Amino acid sequence: MQPVISAKQAREIDSVTTRDYQTPSLLLMQAAAEACFQAIAGHFAGDLAGKKTQILCGPGNNGGDGAALALELCRAGVRADVVLFGNVEDSKGDARTNFEIVRRLASFKAGSDDRPAPLSFVECGSVAVWENLAQPRRTYDAIVDALFGTGLSRPLEGIFLQVVQHLNMTRRARERSATRRPLIVSVDIPSGLDADLAKPMGEAVQADLTVSFTAPKPANVVPPASHLNGQLIVANIGSPAALIDAVKPNLFVTEENDVRQWLISTRYTPDSFKNTHGHALVIAGSRGYSGAAVLCGSAAMRAGVGLVTVATPASTQAAVAAGVMPEVMTTALAETDRGAVSDAAIDHVMQLTSKANVIAIGPGLSAEDERTRHFVYSVVKQRQTPVVIDADALNCLANYASNGWPEELQGSDDAPLILTPHPGEMLRLLGTTDKAALDDRVAVARKFATQHKLILVLKGAHSLVAAPDGRVFINPTGNAGLGTAGAGDTLTGIMAGFIAQAGATLRENSDALSATIAALYVGSLAGDFAARDLGMRSMVASDIREYLSEAIRSLDPKGEQP
Repeated sequence: MQPVISAKQAREIDSVTTRDYQTPSLLLMQAAAEACFQAIAGHFAGDLAGKKTQILCGPGNNGGDGAALALELCRAGVRADVVLFGNVEDSKGDARTNFEIVRRLASFKAGSDDRPAPLSFVECGSVAVWENLAQPRRTYDAIVDALFGTGLSRPLEGIFLQVVQHLNMTRRARERSATRRPLIVSVDIPSGLDADLAKPMGEAVQADLTVSFTAPKPANVVPPASHLNGQLIVANIGSPAALIDAVKPNLFVTEENDVRQWLISTRYTPDSFKNTHGHALVIAGSRGYSGAAVLCGSAAMRAGVGLVTVATPASTQAAVAAGVMPEVMTTALAETDRGAVSDAAIDHVMQLTSKANVIAIGPGLSAEDERTRHFVYSVVKQRQTPVVIDADALNCLANYASNGWPEELQGSDDAPLILTPHPGEMLRLLGTTDKAALDDRVAVARKFATQHKLILVLKGAHSLVAAPDGRVFINPTGNAGLGTAGAGDTLTGIMAGFIAQAGATLRENSDALSATIAALYVGSLAGDFAARDLGMRSMVASDIREYLSEAIRSLDPKGEQP
């Protein structure tokens, strides 16, 4: 897992690195500049000769990083025009050291001919000076945003706001003209963002490439702020990894290798057969909503579980049986007069659960009838296995308590609860209609998961998985095409399939949290592969299921070969 750290933790790590590991802070700044240089060089495939760059520097350490970067670029044959917003004499510490070096080198003449100097330096202290500099006299291959780093905590104003607006206008003009230049590069974080907030606090740079140092900050990886980062590169600039662990991060980004290790741990072996890979019971569907049950059950089967049974209202069974993969079993449940599952089915379902490793409940279930709500509550309350709760089952439970999630329903180590709400369902679980309640999705997910001792999958761009112990994991895979109808039902099936496999294969070492994280990553990666071939617009939920094989094989090709 890639730890995500706050601005305060980042400063603490830098401080301890310089104090206890005898690493001069100027050396850290130089390493940051080198990381940015390598990222820019990589973008241009190493062909930097003759390129022109503009480096926009604030007066603090972020600007000092930019000044050091200008020197790196200049040594590589790149023309670097440095603009310091302020005066060298007003800057401090290592930043001032780098500004003084750049100013001194820029003052040297290039020679007796008319060639421009490879390095220029301007102190910009007024809007008038900036407006003159911003005139379209020179075309740049790259513009570097080194205005503000992780210390910004209020919206931009004055000249800095104008600079950021100019950068964003330049980017929009570039897109309209279908040219690739200039590349907009942000140092550590796009200027205008509060490093600790997922929601932009005002206008901020829309970067193409952001180079963050030591570890990403929340605004680098949590939407919507993360959408402004463009491609994110996290660079090690010399702080020992032990210092990151020492600040005890509780926010992480799931990495490819985390999921690969889960797949390796649950590989099929030469003596594998259906019972060694678990049995998933899917309780889903109602009259007129058989498709959700079909998508969920088929996805569980494709995810690799040994057996899948879809339990659905009697009047829906024929439609579900006709729609699911032929390997999926179905069974009929007692129903209400509206064709939704009835609480008269509780005893039958509890008998079915005795043979299952996991229950998935909710897709297409309906939440209108009190008897259906009582059924869902009773299944969750009496469970002996992990339960994945989605869609109408979430709404049933929110309505059952009348004011959000029933407080008496708590997860446990032996029978964990895994909730998979989208934002609207999450608001109902919180007992509110105020969308502002989800402004800090990480904090909301963490509080809900710890309060109720359960696993919460809060869906959306870069979905979150919150654990009962307070850790939150950000899923990096997926795209907007996953917002299609039925994608949530498909994800529920994949999660049920992975949790069942873990329970049957790993037994006492089974971990529903790891299986949930892996399922979210793999399911969203399948969506990425589907979008690659079909486009986001035309992708449908069943496509996600069909690309599961490619997603799994891309992560563990050896484990999928006989």
